[in-house]
Amino acid sequence: MAETTAHTGTVPQAQAQVQAPAHEHQQHPIGLYLVVWLLLFVLSTFSYLVDYLGLQGYLRWSLILIFMVLKAGLIVAIFMHMAWERLALIYAILLPPLLVLVLVALMVSESHYVLFTRLAFFGAAP
Repeated sequence: MAETTAHTGTVPQAQAQVQAPAHEHQQHPIGLYLVVWLLLFVLSTFSYLVDYLGLQGYLRWSLILIFMVLKAGLIVAIFMHMAWERLALIYAILLPPLLVLVLVALMVSESHYVLFTRLAFFGAAP
């Protein structure tokens, strides 16, 4: 109790770490959300232009899927705040659908192999 300390208004670094709040709330600027909203609007416009221009075949479906994935990625990253989450949480949410897509691609490859093998050994249907 005999000790006296001079208060200079500065806090030593060890005490500053202890006094920091355990969970800080992130506040994102409204401009970021407006830019993402504008990008979503532009991507949706491009998606509608694909139909308006009458594109057909693989070009049409690839453009529609590309625009869809870009819009979904923006929504998940910004509006669902995944861009600021821990990497483990991102892996837990995004990795399973990616693995499903890989397995579907493998099954499609296997189905072509089975079809070609059946045609080679059994011939075409009458």
